[in-house]
Amino acid sequence: MTTPAKQHLIDPEICIRCYTCEMTCPIEAITHNDDNVVVDFDKCNLCMDCIPVCPTGSIDEWRVVTTPYSLDEQFEWMELPEQQEFAAGASEESTSLEALDEDMARLLADAHAGAGGKSKAPATASKASINMHTVARPAEMTVQGNYRLTDDPDHDVRHIILDAGALPFPVLEGQSIGIIAPGRDSNAKPHLPRLYSISSPRDGERANYNNLSLTVKRDEGGVCSNYVCDLKKGDRVQVTGPFGSTFLMPGDPEAKMLMICTGTGSAPFRAFTMRKQRTAPNTQAPMILVFGARSPEALPYFGPLKKVPDNLLEKHFAFSRVDGEDKTYVQDTLRDMEDQIADLLQDAKTHIYICGLRAMEQGVESALTSIAESIGEQWHDLRDNMRQQGRYHVETY
Repeated sequence: MTTPAKQHLIDPEICIRCYTCEMTCPIEAITHNDDNVVVDFDKCNLCMDCIPVCPTGSIDEWRVVTTPYSLDEQFEWMELPEQQEFAAGASEESTSLEALDEDMARLLADAHAGAGGKSKAPATASKASINMHTVARPAEMTVQGNYRLTDDPDHDVRHIILDAGALPFPVLEGQSIGIIAPGRDSNAKPHLPRLYSISSPRDGERANYNNLSLTVKRDEGGVCSNYVCDLKKGDRVQVTGPFGSTFLMPGDPEAKMLMICTGTGSAPFRAFTMRKQRTAPNTQAPMILVFGARSPEALPYFGPLKKVPDNLLEKHFAFSRVDGEDKTYVQDTLRDMEDQIADLLQDAKTHIYICGLRAMEQGVESALTSIAESIGEQWHDLRDNMRQQGRYHVETY
């Protein structure tokens, strides 16, 4: 190559190895090895189909290159390389770069309509360890417990506790791990890891023990979810990770946290809450939880959540299938809280976290747009500023 070109890359520090981009790519330009998920320059046509589906924004990385990075180079990366510098004074090259920037700006604007955008960790968050254990070198953990969390027969949600034993496996609240189901898929290949958010704090499900917990819903036909939900005490499990370096708790004790979730999206917020209970039980900056489910019987941790003191966690539940009551979704609850949410949006200490089914994201965006407009703000501008400051975090699936 003599003319500069845009190369699509993936940030290995932020990527959580969910493989959604690889499964979405219509031309199979995205692939992975045991360590990284990467984009093949020779195949990628910049269609942008992979951008909106990425839950972390790690897919939204680009470099202008004259020599594209090879797959082998990308497979070895622990972090992205810096943008190459180009010699000044070449008019043809400058024109090419300008045209590329204009084209990419247009394409990205289209792709980012409704997408989460690239995430940043809170400025005061602890540094996350990532990708310590891969598909080729998984950790082996022992099941310490498997407990059903819901009474709804159509929503079997489990609390799974895994013990890492003497194996170092440092995690932070908001990170995920991969579980490898035994057996092979329809193509006779080993199953890829299925990601689950960690629902316990960094010092363990039980304080100062090297264990962690997961919140897993049984999905009909789901290979890994059924495998995990059927685990028995003493079973051995293959684990990859940890993954994720942005959906993390701020270390600032004065930070205000608005957490919005549905179903098993509550997992990281349970971890956040337990961390706060152990480190700052008398906090003057309570966390605020807006939790949506079909009914109290289908809501994980409903009983334990009600026992968490209000000075630590302010709880708002939204139920959509309760007999004799109007359907209420998380966006309806946010609108009911308009004055409180408006105050939070204007506070530089506020961090917003959204986790759960991707279907809820549009409703939450609509509610926050309305609330922002009530105080004379454009939500998209406000949201993007918060994201750049590490105060807006989305993980939907």
